[in-house]
Amino acid sequence: SSIEDPTISTFSRGELPHFAGINTFLKAPYVEDVADVGNYDATVVGVPFDGGCTYRAGTRFGPQGIRRISALYTPYNYEKGIDLREQMTLCDSGDVFTIPANLEKSFDQISNAVAYIAATGSFPIILGGDHSIGFPTVRGIASVTTKNIGIIHVDRHADIQEKDMDERMHTTPYFHATNLPNVKPKNLVQIGIGGWQVPRPAVPNMIERETNIFTMDDIEEYGIEKVAEMALDLAWDGCDAVYMSYDIDSIEAAFVPGTGWPEPGGLLPREALKLVGEVAKEGLCGMEVVEVSPPYDHADITSLMALRIVVDALGAMVSHGTMGKHKSIIDKEFVPF
Repeated sequence: SSIEDPTISTFSRGELPHFAGINTFLKAPYVEDVADVGNYDATVVGVPFDGGCTYRAGTRFGPQGIRRISALYTPYNYEKGIDLREQMTLCDSGDVFTIPANLEKSFDQISNAVAYIAATGSFPIILGGDHSIGFPTVRGIASVTTKNIGIIHVDRHADIQEKDMDERMHTTPYFHATNLPNVKPKNLVQIGIGGWQVPRPAVPNMIERETNIFTMDDIEEYGIEKVAEMALDLAWDGCDAVYMSYDIDSIEAAFVPGTGWPEPGGLLPREALKLVGEVAKEGLCGMEVVEVSPPYDHADITSLMALRIVVDALGAMVSHGTMGKHKSIIDKEFVPF
């Protein structure tokens, strides 16, 4: 044979070549039997759902898009000096079976999937999907603990209406999430809110519930590090864990065209990654990245940004020794919705 490198197999296996192989997230092992997810520090689960979109659909293809571009990455980060493959274990559990055009049935499916993963002690990483899933994901984790959970939500939109067009659409998740008994409104911190797409019906709910809003003007005034510090103080106040929900449209629209509600004036990519790292290093009980819509993307750049948010969060937890910190809050068995 002309092949001299003995590590090159006839059939593509593992990381190389980046353009080949089966696209799990970061080419992590695919777990066919979900009963095995508890053997891993973290579990990726896709939520291919866009039934909550109120304008441009397409986020049902978000998990596929993020997984596809994840083949570009290695698990090693030179700046941080960490290797996710060596310093933690990660698996891909595939996608939740969502029901097109039925929000409530899909919400139950999503909550069941996330609750099951969380109950095993594995760290749930959710790839959306539109932001309506922000309620059932948090509900899933909250159902397997008696402890209080704070939320750090990065977005251009407040997403705290009770209903939109008489349904629990992607403009509503945090109204319903903060109705959960162990998810208090005072521990909801929303960063990046602003522009011309924050519906007025959301504003009375923000005021009445006394949630915490950091606008882009606040970020300009105080800087990312100070906003992250204040956000963490508010989210962790009286809580035992914090969940991070990252909406890709929080980033300046020029950098993330593949989303349903693009809004100019958002975070720059480096600001977004700095914020994610500052939040995640304290430890999380789960995270999601939502509103990636590959049909509107160009050259996979939006999916790539979503990928980077996830791996930077994992890297921050690994490098600060907080991966697995969430396990201490799991004190209830999984009970299906």
